[in-house]
Amino acid sequence: MRDFALEVYFSKWEFAAKYNLAGSDGENMTVAQLLELASPDDRAAFGDLRLGYTETFGSSALRAEIARTYDAVGPEHLLCFAGAEEAIYAAMHVLLDPADHAIVVTPNYQAAETVPLGICEVTGVPLDIDRDWELDIDLLRAALRPDTKVISINFPNNPTGKFIPRATFDAIVEICRGRGIWLFSDEVYRLIERDQALRLPQAADVYERAVSLNVMSKAYGLPGLRIGWLACKDRAMLVRFERFKHFLSICNSAPSEVLARIALKARDRILERTRQVVRGNLSVLDAFFADYAHLFDWREPDGGCVGFIRYKGAEGVEEFTRRVVEESGVLLLPSSIYRSELGPVPDNCLRVGFGRSHVPEGIAVLRKWLARNHSRKRNQS
Repeated sequence: MRDFALEVYFSKWEFAAKYNLAGSDGENMTVAQLLELASPDDRAAFGDLRLGYTETFGSSALRAEIARTYDAVGPEHLLCFAGAEEAIYAAMHVLLDPADHAIVVTPNYQAAETVPLGICEVTGVPLDIDRDWELDIDLLRAALRPDTKVISINFPNNPTGKFIPRATFDAIVEICRGRGIWLFSDEVYRLIERDQALRLPQAADVYERAVSLNVMSKAYGLPGLRIGWLACKDRAMLVRFERFKHFLSICNSAPSEVLARIALKARDRILERTRQVVRGNLSVLDAFFADYAHLFDWREPDGGCVGFIRYKGAEGVEEFTRRVVEESGVLLLPSSIYRSELGPVPDNCLRVGFGRSHVPEGIAVLRKWLARNHSRKRNQS
């Protein structure tokens, strides 16, 4: 497999840059802040915890709490992992064989295509930037083959923040059901939509051969817990995922499982906190991009806390993002991070993240840098 471009870039800049405006997670919490949300019993459970191994599937108490976030998924349909990345890796290696074919929507979180590409043939179906990142369902149908085993989707999408309409989602489910195809649905940004009416169902709730992915990292803003999960109502397949996990992490961190359970019990407060930060940051970004419309083609994403937007400066997005981080400490992700082996991805875009509370401060620094380096005003463009 080729290097994970995003992680290589982040290994250099994520903790070196002063203002991370490329982050993909919600506002983080301290352990003390999270424990303030816990019941006395759960605080005691955390303090009295023995640091031994945990159940490979995840503790029964944690899975019970995760199950409450679904409509038709029980604890027996859940398998916990050390974050979402491990879950993707395990699922694709179990679902796919070398003789199979997979379909993956692009642009995407690189593991969604790189992992299956290491196993079998994969076809990419691109979102269309000129139609506000719309998914053409006819392109997806045209990509089908007799040996198509998996269709992999991600909505709200990383990096675009795009939703598909419910009718398109239902059409994908029916395509899968009609051919017995597994639907792998990355749902890590669900619950932080701009408009709740856009919210899609979780695939595992509505389709018997669906695998839904979620994690504590994004909407909940708790990536340090390293707790993710797969939901799948096909118990035999879930057990196969579990057997594969035996060769990876084996089990999750016991303290993380307790803290994740506390967070999920307080999910309404945590999610509303994330939504408030996102709403405030979007107001800041709307004003900033309006002032620099000659440089950026900004449209508010449908959901999540990332956006993928055109950069129109003469020097190109790669040079722009390099100079910005080196000279101002503001980190943005250039298009090269999202290069796909499945087809072209626009080469003039950058990813901006707006889930964290420091975004206004970072935008203020970016404004000053632009004032020094791009004197042309909006009304002169």
